[in-house]
Amino acid sequence: MKTRILGRTGRTVSVIGLGTWQLGADWGDVSEDDARAVLHAAAESGVTLFDTADVYGDGRSETIIGGYLRDNPESGIAVATKMGRREAQDPANFTLAKFREWTDRSRSNLGVETLDLVQLHCPPTSVLSTESIYDDLDTLVAEGAIAAYGVSVETVAEALAAIAHPGTASVQIILNAFRLKPLDEVLPAAKAAGVGIIARVPLASGLLSGRYTTATTFAADDHRTYNRDGSAFDVGETFSGVDFEQGVRASQEFAALAAAEPAAAGLSTAQVALAWVAQLDGVSSVIPGARSVEQAEKNAAVGSVPQLSPGFTTAVTELYDRYFRAAIHARW
Repeated sequence: MKTRILGRTGRTVSVIGLGTWQLGADWGDVSEDDARAVLHAAAESGVTLFDTADVYGDGRSETIIGGYLRDNPESGIAVATKMGRREAQDPANFTLAKFREWTDRSRSNLGVETLDLVQLHCPPTSVLSTESIYDDLDTLVAEGAIAAYGVSVETVAEALAAIAHPGTASVQIILNAFRLKPLDEVLPAAKAAGVGIIARVPLASGLLSGRYTTATTFAADDHRTYNRDGSAFDVGETFSGVDFEQGVRASQEFAALAAAEPAAAGLSTAQVALAWVAQLDGVSSVIPGARSVEQAEKNAAVGSVPQLSPGFTTAVTELYDRYFRAAIHARW
Protein backbone atom coordinates (compact mmCIF):
# COMPACT_ATOMS: atom_id res chain seq x y z
CA MET A 1 0.00 0.00 0.00
CA LYS A 2 1.39 3.38 -1.00
CA THR A 3 1.19 6.15 1.57
CA ARG A 4 1.16 9.95 1.61
CA ILE A 5 1.20 12.72 4.18
CA LEU A 6 -2.33 13.96 4.88
CA GLY A 7 -1.69 17.66 4.49
CA ARG A 8 -1.12 19.69 7.62
CA THR A 9 -2.09 16.82 9.90
CA GLY A 10 1.46 15.59 9.36
CA ARG A 11 0.19 12.01 9.52
CA THR A 12 1.11 9.36 6.99
CA VAL A 13 -1.99 7.62 5.63
CA SER A 14 -2.72 4.98 3.01
CA VAL A 15 -3.62 6.25 -0.46
CA ILE A 16 -6.74 4.10 -0.23
CA GLY A 17 -8.78 4.74 2.89
CA LEU A 18 -12.20 3.48 3.93
CA GLY A 19 -15.41 5.47 3.86
CA THR A 20 -17.84 4.25 6.52
CA TRP A 21 -21.16 5.94 5.80
CA GLN A 22 -22.58 2.56 4.85
CA LEU A 23 -21.54 1.06 8.21
CA GLY A 24 -24.01 3.40 9.89
CA ALA A 25 -26.75 1.38 8.12
CA ASP A 26 -28.38 4.55 6.83
CA TRP A 27 -28.96 2.97 3.41
CA GLY A 28 -29.22 -0.77 3.77
CA ASP A 29 -28.77 -2.98 6.81
CA VAL A 30 -25.23 -3.84 7.90
CA SER A 31 -24.81 -5.88 11.08
CA GLU A 32 -22.21 -4.85 13.63
CA ASP A 33 -20.32 -8.10 13.06
CA ASP A 34 -20.23 -7.46 9.31
CA ALA A 35 -19.13 -3.87 9.88
CA ARG A 36 -16.31 -4.98 12.17
CA ALA A 37 -15.24 -7.56 9.59
CA VAL A 38 -15.00 -4.82 6.94
CA LEU A 39 -12.87 -2.64 9.24
CA HIS A 40 -10.58 -5.56 10.02
CA ALA A 41 -10.20 -6.57 6.36
CA ALA A 42 -9.36 -3.00 5.36
CA ALA A 43 -6.78 -2.60 8.12
CA GLU A 44 -5.22 -5.99 7.36
CA SER A 45 -4.92 -4.90 3.73
CA GLY A 46 -2.93 -1.79 4.64
CA VAL A 47 -5.66 0.85 5.03
CA THR A 48 -4.75 3.38 7.72
CA LEU A 49 -7.48 6.02 7.24
CA PHE A 50 -11.11 5.52 8.27
CA ASP A 51 -13.52 8.32 7.39
CA THR A 52 -16.75 8.65 9.36
CA ALA A 53 -19.19 11.27 10.68
CA ASP A 54 -21.28 11.87 13.77
CA VAL A 55 -24.48 11.52 11.72
CA TYR A 56 -23.68 8.16 10.11
CA GLY A 57 -26.26 5.99 11.81
CA ASP A 58 -26.60 8.76 14.42
CA GLY A 59 -23.18 7.83 15.76
CA ARG A 60 -23.31 4.09 15.01
CA SER A 61 -20.43 4.26 12.55
CA GLU A 62 -18.23 6.13 15.02
CA THR A 63 -19.14 3.73 17.83
CA ILE A 64 -18.28 0.63 15.79
CA ILE A 65 -14.97 2.18 14.77
CA GLY A 66 -14.35 3.06 18.42
CA GLY A 67 -14.86 -0.57 19.37
CA TYR A 68 -12.42 -1.65 16.70
CA LEU A 69 -9.81 0.83 17.92
CA ARG A 70 -10.25 -0.33 21.50
CA ASP A 71 -9.69 -3.95 20.49
CA ASN A 72 -6.77 -3.06 18.20
CA PRO A 73 -4.81 -0.34 20.02
CA GLU A 74 -1.72 -0.80 17.85
CA SER A 75 -3.57 -0.52 14.52
CA GLY A 76 -2.16 2.90 13.66
CA ILE A 77 -5.50 3.90 12.13
CA ALA A 78 -6.16 7.61 11.68
CA VAL A 79 -9.86 8.45 12.03
CA ALA A 80 -11.29 11.42 10.19
CA THR A 81 -14.74 12.25 11.49
CA LYS A 82 -17.12 15.05 10.60
CA MET A 83 -19.45 17.38 12.47
CA GLY A 84 -22.09 20.00 11.77
CA ARG A 85 -25.09 18.17 10.38
CA ARG A 86 -26.75 17.24 13.64
CA GLU A 87 -28.36 20.68 13.70
CA ALA A 88 -30.27 22.81 11.23
CA GLN A 89 -27.91 24.15 8.57
CA ASP A 90 -28.03 27.67 9.96
CA PRO A 91 -24.69 29.51 10.19
CA ALA A 92 -25.76 30.67 13.65
CA ASN A 93 -25.41 27.08 14.88
CA PHE A 94 -21.71 26.97 14.09
CA THR A 95 -20.35 28.20 17.41
CA LEU A 96 -17.56 27.19 19.77
CA ALA A 97 -20.13 25.85 22.24
CA LYS A 98 -21.67 23.63 19.56
CA PHE A 99 -18.25 22.53 18.34
CA ARG A 100 -17.38 21.44 21.90
CA GLU A 101 -20.70 19.59 22.20
CA TRP A 102 -20.29 17.81 18.87
CA THR A 103 -16.65 16.87 19.38
CA ASP A 104 -17.31 15.65 22.93
CA ARG A 105 -19.95 13.28 21.54
CA SER A 106 -17.57 12.00 18.84
CA ARG A 107 -14.78 11.56 21.37
CA SER A 108 -17.14 9.47 23.48
CA ASN A 109 -18.32 7.42 20.50
CA LEU A 110 -14.76 6.75 19.35
CA GLY A 111 -13.38 6.28 22.86
CA VAL A 112 -10.52 8.73 22.44
CA GLU A 113 -9.34 11.84 24.26
CA THR A 114 -8.26 13.63 21.08
CA LEU A 115 -9.87 13.28 17.67
CA ASP A 116 -7.31 12.81 14.90
CA LEU A 117 -9.12 14.96 12.34
CA VAL A 118 -12.49 16.71 12.51
CA GLN A 119 -14.03 18.04 9.31
CA LEU A 120 -16.89 20.49 9.06
CA HIS A 121 -19.50 18.40 7.28
CA CYS A 122 -20.53 20.32 4.15
CA PRO A 123 -21.62 23.38 6.14
CA PRO A 124 -23.45 26.40 4.70
CA THR A 125 -21.17 28.19 2.26
CA SER A 126 -20.92 31.34 4.38
CA VAL A 127 -19.45 29.35 7.28
CA LEU A 128 -16.34 28.58 5.29
CA SER A 129 -15.63 32.28 4.76
CA THR A 130 -16.16 33.27 8.41
CA GLU A 131 -12.87 33.90 10.19
CA SER A 132 -14.27 33.27 13.68
CA ILE A 133 -15.16 29.70 12.69
CA TYR A 134 -11.49 28.90 12.16
CA ASP A 135 -10.58 30.70 15.39
CA ASP A 136 -12.99 28.40 17.24
CA LEU A 137 -11.50 25.33 15.58
CA ASP A 138 -8.03 26.57 16.53
CA THR A 139 -9.29 26.75 20.11
CA LEU A 140 -10.32 23.09 20.02
CA VAL A 141 -6.82 22.20 18.84
CA ALA A 142 -5.28 24.26 21.63
CA GLU A 143 -7.55 22.55 24.18
CA GLY A 144 -6.53 19.10 22.94
CA ALA A 145 -10.01 17.99 21.87
CA ILE A 146 -8.86 17.65 18.26
CA ALA A 147 -5.44 17.22 16.71
CA ALA A 148 -6.34 18.85 13.40
CA TYR A 149 -9.31 20.12 11.44
CA GLY A 150 -10.45 20.24 7.87
CA VAL A 151 -13.59 20.63 5.82
CA SER A 152 -15.80 18.49 3.64
CA VAL A 153 -17.29 20.56 0.85
CA GLU A 154 -19.65 20.41 -2.08
CA THR A 155 -18.13 23.05 -4.35
CA VAL A 156 -14.75 24.16 -5.62
CA ALA A 157 -15.37 27.68 -4.33
CA GLU A 158 -15.93 26.32 -0.81
CA ALA A 159 -12.73 24.31 -1.03
CA LEU A 160 -10.69 27.31 -2.10
CA ALA A 161 -12.10 29.41 0.76
CA ALA A 162 -11.02 26.78 3.29
CA ILE A 163 -7.59 26.24 1.72
CA ALA A 164 -6.90 29.96 2.13
CA HIS A 165 -7.02 29.60 5.93
CA PRO A 166 -3.65 28.61 7.43
CA GLY A 167 -5.19 26.23 9.98
CA THR A 168 -7.00 24.03 7.49
CA ALA A 169 -5.28 20.64 7.38
CA SER A 170 -7.38 18.91 4.74
CA VAL A 171 -10.24 19.28 2.28
CA GLN A 172 -12.60 16.46 1.40
CA ILE A 173 -14.28 16.81 -1.97
CA ILE A 174 -16.07 14.70 -4.57
CA LEU A 175 -13.55 13.68 -7.20
CA ASN A 176 -13.91 10.94 -9.78
CA ALA A 177 -13.85 10.37 -13.53
CA PHE A 178 -17.32 11.94 -13.76
CA ARG A 179 -16.43 14.97 -11.57
CA LEU A 180 -13.27 16.63 -12.82
CA LYS A 181 -13.66 20.26 -11.79
CA PRO A 182 -11.41 19.95 -8.69
CA LEU A 183 -8.49 19.29 -11.05
CA ASP A 184 -8.68 22.85 -12.38
CA GLU A 185 -7.92 24.81 -9.20
CA VAL A 186 -8.45 22.83 -6.01
CA LEU A 187 -5.68 20.25 -6.34
CA PRO A 188 -3.04 22.81 -7.38
CA ALA A 189 -4.07 25.24 -4.61
CA ALA A 190 -4.09 22.52 -1.97
CA LYS A 191 -0.68 21.23 -3.03
CA ALA A 192 0.80 24.73 -2.95
CA ALA A 193 -0.62 25.34 0.54
CA GLY A 194 0.29 21.93 1.95
CA VAL A 195 -3.36 21.00 2.46
CA GLY A 196 -4.37 17.36 2.12
CA ILE A 197 -7.07 16.24 -0.31
CA ILE A 198 -9.42 13.40 0.61
CA ALA A 199 -11.34 12.27 -2.46
CA ARG A 200 -14.84 11.01 -1.73
CA VAL A 201 -17.52 9.39 -3.91
CA PRO A 202 -14.71 8.03 -6.12
CA LEU A 203 -17.02 5.60 -7.91
CA ALA A 204 -19.88 8.09 -8.47
CA SER A 205 -22.16 6.07 -6.17
CA GLY A 206 -21.27 2.89 -8.00
CA LEU A 207 -21.71 4.10 -11.56
CA LEU A 208 -17.99 3.71 -12.19
CA SER A 209 -18.12 0.05 -11.27
CA GLY A 210 -19.54 -0.49 -14.75
CA ARG A 211 -22.12 -2.92 -13.29
CA TYR A 212 -25.27 -0.81 -13.59
CA THR A 213 -27.72 -0.73 -16.45
CA THR A 214 -30.61 1.65 -17.05
CA ALA A 215 -32.85 -1.02 -15.52
CA THR A 216 -30.89 -1.19 -12.24
CA THR A 217 -32.95 -0.29 -9.18
CA PHE A 218 -31.99 0.36 -5.56
CA ALA A 219 -33.76 -0.09 -2.22
CA ALA A 220 -36.22 2.56 -1.12
CA ASP A 221 -33.94 3.57 1.78
CA ASP A 222 -30.91 3.92 -0.51
CA HIS A 223 -29.97 7.50 -1.37
CA ARG A 224 -29.56 6.38 -4.98
CA THR A 225 -33.34 6.06 -4.94
CA TYR A 226 -34.59 8.82 -2.66
CA ASN A 227 -32.08 11.59 -3.36
CA ARG A 228 -31.93 11.73 -7.13
CA ASP A 229 -33.73 15.08 -7.02
CA GLY A 230 -31.65 16.39 -4.12
CA SER A 231 -34.60 16.44 -1.72
CA ALA A 232 -32.58 14.95 1.17
CA PHE A 233 -29.15 16.54 0.67
CA ASP A 234 -27.00 17.98 -2.12
CA VAL A 235 -27.80 15.99 -5.25
CA GLY A 236 -24.12 16.05 -6.14
CA GLU A 237 -23.58 13.36 -3.49
CA THR A 238 -25.77 10.92 -5.48
CA PHE A 239 -24.19 9.67 -8.71
CA SER A 240 -21.98 12.79 -8.48
CA GLY A 241 -24.97 14.78 -9.69
CA VAL A 242 -25.05 13.27 -13.18
CA ASP A 243 -28.17 11.95 -14.83
CA PHE A 244 -28.40 8.22 -14.07
CA GLU A 245 -29.11 6.98 -17.59
CA GLN A 246 -26.42 9.20 -19.07
CA GLY A 247 -24.06 8.01 -16.35
CA VAL A 248 -24.76 4.38 -17.25
CA ARG A 249 -23.89 5.04 -20.88
CA ALA A 250 -20.70 6.86 -19.92
CA SER A 251 -19.76 4.09 -17.49
CA GLN A 252 -19.94 1.54 -20.28
CA GLU A 253 -17.43 3.59 -22.26
CA PHE A 254 -15.27 3.98 -19.14
CA ALA A 255 -15.29 0.21 -18.68
CA ALA A 256 -14.00 -0.21 -22.23
CA LEU A 257 -11.21 2.29 -21.56
CA ALA A 258 -10.28 0.47 -18.35
CA ALA A 259 -10.16 -2.89 -20.13
CA ALA A 260 -7.81 -1.45 -22.77
CA GLU A 261 -5.39 0.19 -20.29
CA PRO A 262 -2.12 -1.81 -20.27
CA ALA A 263 -1.26 -0.94 -16.65
CA ALA A 264 -4.68 -2.16 -15.48
CA ALA A 265 -4.45 -5.77 -16.59
CA GLY A 266 -6.44 -8.01 -14.27
CA LEU A 267 -8.23 -5.14 -12.53
CA SER A 268 -11.97 -4.58 -12.38
CA THR A 269 -13.50 -1.41 -13.78
CA ALA A 270 -14.08 -0.15 -10.23
CA GLN A 271 -10.46 -0.76 -9.29
CA VAL A 272 -9.25 1.20 -12.31
CA ALA A 273 -11.56 4.08 -11.40
CA LEU A 274 -10.14 4.14 -7.87
CA ALA A 275 -6.57 3.85 -9.08
CA TRP A 276 -7.01 6.80 -11.43
CA VAL A 277 -8.17 9.07 -8.59
CA ALA A 278 -5.55 7.81 -6.14
CA GLN A 279 -2.76 8.53 -8.63
CA LEU A 280 -3.74 12.15 -9.26
CA ASP A 281 -1.08 14.62 -8.19
CA GLY A 282 -2.24 16.30 -4.99
CA VAL A 283 -4.63 13.61 -3.76
CA SER A 284 -3.72 12.34 -0.29
CA SER A 285 -6.22 9.51 0.06
CA VAL A 286 -9.33 8.13 -1.61
CA ILE A 287 -12.15 6.82 0.60
CA PRO A 288 -14.37 4.28 -1.16
CA GLY A 289 -16.97 2.56 0.97
CA ALA A 290 -17.19 -1.21 1.37
CA ARG A 291 -20.04 -3.40 2.53
CA SER A 292 -18.15 -6.71 2.49
CA VAL A 293 -14.74 -8.10 3.29
CA GLU A 294 -14.16 -8.92 -0.37
CA GLN A 295 -14.97 -5.38 -1.44
CA ALA A 296 -12.71 -3.88 1.23
CA GLU A 297 -9.82 -6.09 0.12
CA LYS A 298 -10.30 -5.32 -3.56
CA ASN A 299 -10.42 -1.60 -2.86
CA ALA A 300 -7.25 -1.74 -0.78
CA ALA A 301 -5.41 -3.67 -3.50
CA VAL A 302 -5.62 -0.53 -5.65
CA GLY A 303 -3.05 1.08 -3.36
CA SER A 304 -0.27 -0.80 -5.13
CA VAL A 305 -1.44 -0.54 -8.75
CA PRO A 306 1.24 0.60 -11.27
CA GLN A 307 0.92 4.09 -12.71
CA LEU A 308 -1.78 4.33 -15.36
CA SER A 309 -0.76 5.77 -18.72
CA PRO A 310 -1.09 9.51 -19.52
CA GLY A 311 -3.31 8.48 -22.41
CA PHE A 312 -5.83 7.08 -19.96
CA THR A 313 -6.28 10.49 -18.33
CA THR A 314 -6.68 12.06 -21.76
CA ALA A 315 -9.43 9.57 -22.57
CA VAL A 316 -11.16 10.18 -19.23
CA THR A 317 -11.16 13.92 -19.86
CA GLU A 318 -12.60 13.47 -23.34
CA LEU A 319 -15.36 11.24 -21.92
CA TYR A 320 -16.19 13.84 -19.27
CA ASP A 321 -16.27 16.61 -21.84
CA ARG A 322 -18.73 14.76 -24.05
CA TYR A 323 -21.10 13.56 -21.35
CA PHE A 324 -20.99 15.87 -18.36
CA ARG A 325 -19.04 19.13 -18.63
CA ALA A 326 -21.92 21.23 -19.95
CA ALA A 327 -24.37 19.94 -17.34
CA ILE A 328 -22.31 19.89 -14.13
CA HIS A 329 -18.95 21.66 -14.45
CA ALA A 330 -20.28 25.09 -13.50
CA ARG A 331 -22.53 23.75 -10.75
CA TRP A 332 -20.02 22.34 -8.28
